[in-house]
Amino acid sequence: MSQHRPPFTLETAQEKVKAAQAAWNTQNPEIIKNGYTVDCIWRNRDRFFSGHPDIVAFLTAKWAREHNYRLRKELFAFRENKIAVQFWYEYQDGQDEMKWKRCYGLEDWTFNEQGKMRKRMMSGNDVVIGEEGRWFRDGVDVDEVEIGEKHW
Repeated sequence: MSQHRPPFTLETAQEKVKAAQAAWNTQNPEIIKNGYTVDCIWRNRDRFFSGHPDIVAFLTAKWAREHNYRLRKELFAFRENKIAVQFWYEYQDGQDEMKWKRCYGLEDWTFNEQGKMRKRMMSGNDVVIGEEGRWFRDGVDVDEVEIGEKHW
């Protein structure tokens, strides 16, 4: 994720977002952490933490609960060393009878000069969708799914 460095252009901001999407869809915390500074500050919903060890622990616990995770991120806005992202992801909740859910959210990212994220702020809301409500089914490219205006 650090291939592109600030100041961002429309093209490099979009590429940064899709690189993050690809990394997160691996569900491998050891890969994902490399896009962040070693002391990166995170807020994820109501949790605050920082640093690679906490990021890896958080993501490991996240995917122990969130099964069949599929994520899409889209550029919302950018400026110099900041990017805002809108995202949607679907998963089966291992702590809620494996119900299908979709998270709708926004992220605020701040990058250092080397292009690593030094701050990540995430707000998200989960909605029960059921099997019939899924967008990101097996074999479907998440970037090809039409997401209507009411979901933006």
